[in-house]
Amino acid sequence: MYDHEDFDDDLPKSKTQVKQEMHDLQELGRQLTELGPAQLAEVPLDRDMREAIETLHRIRSNEARRRQLQYIGKLMRSADSEAIQATLDKFKERDQQHLRFDRMAEDWRRRLLEDGKEAQSAFFASYPQADHQHLRQLVRDASREIQHQKPPASQRKLFRYLRDLFMQSE
Repeated sequence: MYDHEDFDDDLPKSKTQVKQEMHDLQELGRQLTELGPAQLAEVPLDRDMREAIETLHRIRSNEARRRQLQYIGKLMRSADSEAIQATLDKFKERDQQHLRFDRMAEDWRRRLLEDGKEAQSAFFASYPQADHQHLRQLVRDASREIQHQKPPASQRKLFRYLRDLFMQSE
């Protein structure tokens, strides 16, 4: 017989559906306003949308910001929201990947400083492309910092080296 889903495409959208779509577009526009200039440059936007977002960043009054956000939401109706959402999703995925690398680097830094040679052997077995001499030097310097209760400059260098290594190996 007839399936109810066949008729859904023919029916006009309800007021509730239209309002929800408008709220979703406004939310997407709000997310755009939170991006930095470098990320915003990667998003496929027209000139009017870019100007509206730049204008919002200059506005200080709460009420004027609210109106400008509504205007951005209105501009979103004619924008390619799927392409914009895809770009934002790509940014989110990249951020999650950076967070994962940060956690890995922190875990390995802790292990290398606490477990000594065993941890270094395990690390080199897992990451043979690592510069063995440089890593050993960073671990020695960081260990000395901890012993002498100095500021963690070498610990930060070790963390950055590990994070960069993980990012390159992915």
